[in-house]
Amino acid sequence: MLPFNQIKIGNLLRVEYKHQIWEGEVVNLNADEQQICVDTGVQEFWFDSKDVFPIPLNDAELLKLNFVKQVYADTGEVKYSKDAFRLIIPSADDFLNIEMWYREDRRHHPDVHAIHQLQNFYREMTKMHLSKELV
Repeated sequence: MLPFNQIKIGNLLRVEYKHQIWEGEVVNLNADEQQICVDTGVQEFWFDSKDVFPIPLNDAELLKLNFVKQVYADTGEVKYSKDAFRLIIPSADDFLNIEMWYREDRRHHPDVHAIHQLQNFYREMTKMHLSKELV
């Protein structure tokens, strides 16, 4: 479950309905009822906030978002880049100690553990939406 105030339109999340898990994009929010409308790729559905879960931040998810991965053999650091936006982690799969920057805006160890949090930081820093691009 996610706190409703963390969710923004455009966020990628997991939702559960009748014991089935779906991934989708938030397309609308109802603050009065704390409901989230998610496009699952099949159609848009409304979910209660108790049925909405984060997508963990990891290598596979960053690659799905079309980040380019570069591993530095001498230090073991891993850099993910998307245009001028950069994420650095100290070693493979150490997503607890992230450093991110976009031009002069540099963030050390922001509280980012899920894709929707990364999307919110990305939007705040670049003024652009981060989503899965259709190829």
